[in-house]
Amino acid sequence: MQRIQGAKVLLSGLQGLGAEIAKNLVLMGVGILTLHDPHPTCWSDLAAQFFLSEQDLGRSRAEASQELLAKLNGAVQVCIHTGDITEDLLLDFQVVVLTASKLEEQLKVGTFCHKHGVCFLVADTRGLVGQLFCDFGEDFTVEDPTEAEPLRATIQHISQGSPGILTLREEADAHHFHNGDLVTFSGIEGMVELNGCAPRPLHMREDGTLEIGNTATFSRYLRGGAVTEVKRPRTVKHEPLDAALLQPRVVAQSPQEVHRAHCLHRAFRALHTFQQLHGRPPRRWDPVDAEMVVGLAQALEPLKGTEGESSEEQLDEALVRTVALSSAGSLSPIATMLGAVAAQEVLKAVSKKFMPLDQWLYFDALDCLPEDEEPFLNPEDYAPRDCRYDGQIAVFGAGFQKKLSHQHYLLVGAGAIGCELLKGFALVGLGAGGSGGVTVADMDHVERSNLSRQFLFRPQDIGRPKAEVAAEAAHHLNSNLKVTPLTYPLDPTTEHIYGDNFFSNVDGVAAALDSFQARHYVAARCTHYLKPLLEAGTNGTRGSACVFMPDVTDVYRGPASDADSEDASYPVCTVRYFPSTAKHTLQWARDEFEGLFHLSAETIKRYQQEGHPQGALISLADMDGPQVLTLLQVVLGVLRERPQTWRDCVLWALGHWQLCFHYGIIQLLRLFPPDKVLEDGTPFWSSPRQCPQPLEFDASQDMHLLYVLAAANLYAQMHGLPGSRDQTELRGLLKLLPLPDLQDLAPIFASDLELAWASAELGPEHLKKLHEALEIWSTGPPLEPLMFEKDNDNNFHVDFVTAAACLRAQNYGIPPANRTKSKRIVGRIIPAVATTTAAVAGLVGLELYKVVGGPRPLSAFRHNYLHLAENYFSRWVPFAPAIQKFQHLEWTCWKRLEVPAGEPERTLESLLAHLQELLGVRVTMLLRGPAVLYSAGWSLEKQAWHLPLRVTEVMRQVTGQAPEPGQRVLVLELSCEGDEEDTTFPPVHYKL
Repeated sequence: MQRIQGAKVLLSGLQGLGAEIAKNLVLMGVGILTLHDPHPTCWSDLAAQFFLSEQDLGRSRAEASQELLAKLNGAVQVCIHTGDITEDLLLDFQVVVLTASKLEEQLKVGTFCHKHGVCFLVADTRGLVGQLFCDFGEDFTVEDPTEAEPLRATIQHISQGSPGILTLREEADAHHFHNGDLVTFSGIEGMVELNGCAPRPLHMREDGTLEIGNTATFSRYLRGGAVTEVKRPRTVKHEPLDAALLQPRVVAQSPQEVHRAHCLHRAFRALHTFQQLHGRPPRRWDPVDAEMVVGLAQALEPLKGTEGESSEEQLDEALVRTVALSSAGSLSPIATMLGAVAAQEVLKAVSKKFMPLDQWLYFDALDCLPEDEEPFLNPEDYAPRDCRYDGQIAVFGAGFQKKLSHQHYLLVGAGAIGCELLKGFALVGLGAGGSGGVTVADMDHVERSNLSRQFLFRPQDIGRPKAEVAAEAAHHLNSNLKVTPLTYPLDPTTEHIYGDNFFSNVDGVAAALDSFQARHYVAARCTHYLKPLLEAGTNGTRGSACVFMPDVTDVYRGPASDADSEDASYPVCTVRYFPSTAKHTLQWARDEFEGLFHLSAETIKRYQQEGHPQGALISLADMDGPQVLTLLQVVLGVLRERPQTWRDCVLWALGHWQLCFHYGIIQLLRLFPPDKVLEDGTPFWSSPRQCPQPLEFDASQDMHLLYVLAAANLYAQMHGLPGSRDQTELRGLLKLLPLPDLQDLAPIFASDLELAWASAELGPEHLKKLHEALEIWSTGPPLEPLMFEKDNDNNFHVDFVTAAACLRAQNYGIPPANRTKSKRIVGRIIPAVATTTAAVAGLVGLELYKVVGGPRPLSAFRHNYLHLAENYFSRWVPFAPAIQKFQHLEWTCWKRLEVPAGEPERTLESLLAHLQELLGVRVTMLLRGPAVLYSAGWSLEKQAWHLPLRVTEVMRQVTGQAPEPGQRVLVLELSCEGDEEDTTFPPVHYKL
């Protein structure tokens, strides 16, 4: 990030593609971004350039875009260059990007940049195809080639010898390393010569241990420590543009993709030649111009292979012809997708992180075009109309544009992807006319950490509902777009809001959610209401975008739950007494924060409000052992009374340090000595348990000091006292303070530990002591409970958790997490970057064209996966829905049995007879959720009682519930005579 923040980038061309690149670079925080585009804004720009509006027509694109771009990130300097691109200008930048440029300019600028070590990129879009070229020079070093974190494992033992043998605590960890991997060491006690050593190569042994070189002269290994992989830099050699034009190296996953990319390469060169010959690009859907482009592509010299020989590849004339016919268009989804990839390549150039493209990327979405239409038979439909959608009409026609404007879509989630999707909807005109519209559903509020990738939000929006802010921002992008914000979650508790009436007015759903549980629910709603679902997700530089069409594709079948669900928890004993991973220590530290600075203050405040009688004690009795212990530590601690000064707060923090990292560990080892053996002879302290060691406080150690500094400041905040950030002053104060004597806390701590281990009941002595202390502490002003806030780096919250977890890790010989990783884990932050977010949103937009365009075969749709760090891009046709069979019946997951209730409403007997007529088999059971409305196994008397009743009356009697007002459908499940246990029949939709 420091390299990115110091970067200087020149971006020439501010049409849709250039705007996307600029937006991503500003969000990611490049130091200086200089814009160059003196050309006036025209109508076709507005289809993909979201910084421009009708009021900017005739203005320079760069000037019209600068102000809005600069507002995205106040830390980025956004400049404009109005003159020509000269050699002196180019030398002032690390990276130069040309978009929508002529080939002659590309060659001139590219040659100069290659010669002078300036990273050079060319990006271009023509209708539904895009092109990206990277030249980072002949000797570009990538310092961190992959996104994966370095391998890290906990050490069990290291032998003295030549070679020294490394044994890992978890045998499985050894399989992740390979011969020749470079590693370094940290946190080792005893053989300290290895700590921070120069990288050493590993050699794998058959027994799973690892050779690490000569350790014969080193000190004897005692305990602890971690081995960490050292990533190796890689060098990239790129060809200049003039050579790469004739011998293109393309990013592709198969020989078929290579051939298609080569054909698109020749198509782009032919389009440049056409422009040079005729002074204009090919006209919209003009077959004569298109044939000329095909001829120019055929006339190009053959491409050279990797060995320099001429390639005998056959030109795909149909592909080139289609590219030429649709090349006059400007489309937001294509600009969004390619602009994201181009911006990521700029970031690779300035950060030296991740391998750059080698060297050409071609992307096409010609599958968006209808297969059976000949647009040039009706050229008027594609003619310019001097409107903001002219660039899109040039590809799909005015009739399609009208259809888009009448759509009504539900967007679930207004986070990073949701903002990008909403921007895309505004640009393409989804729901911007007639009865159309977009409803945005999101219950969250804008946080500071959102601003780096959710570009519809600004600092002044922090704390406001995301749905409302996003709706207002989208309306500013397109004043004709009708956006309705809803701040209710979409889950089973809100089906009275998002019910039959709501979904009957929805044409499709776009989901931008960050949990698999939420995705499954939304997907189930779409299956229930037979609505198309467009779905996208990201994790770092990985992203996916998928489409699910009723009766055409299979339904959504993502993982059942998140691997690291926010509800995932670890056993209390593991976290408090027997941690074995950095995540355990972070969970403990997070629990410490909650108990020390939130729970205790809340309890004391409630004790004050309720007059500290029986009610508060009852609530205290409901706490578990660790909670009562934490409250005892806060209320009793080493002060015995409320703090009055900063010195008191420091004394409390120092005492708590002693309690957690020294005295508490001694107490634990008294109960479970290092040599303790279980009944079966197994040592108690064996993997995964790690025997802890008490720490000795040392103010010269950074983590010791940081803990006291953070804890004292948080304690001061809770009591409304001023704190201090002066570490030098704190070190001086700590020299004057004696280490607190905690012997009188021994019975409390030991008792609680035994309780937790044996799961016994809390003793009354805990509550009595606590009640006596609370009587003293409840006098004075109320305490201020602290809510954990990850996004404020100045509030000591993350500092406390980081320091506490690190010290806990030192106790147990566990490799600690650094501050960044700690913040990500305890803040439950999903790694997210603006580029990946934009890329998947663009891919969703392409599938939207197909969904809205009308009936399409399965072969037209695409699921998408990309990994920008690894230059991996994959698009494939979704699976068709599986066909299920029972006797003569066949159906898919989209099938339902629709039965009208009738007027007057039919009886249960009538419904069963109707279903038997539909299915040709006898229904043996009918259910509404878990409730049985009918069973063939009932007695004749029970059947005689239920069968004459109306269906809704049967439901009311069995479930105690009647249909909700406005509910249009009751969903029933059935079983049939002769079915198997795993047979799932289509649901019955009983239409009220």
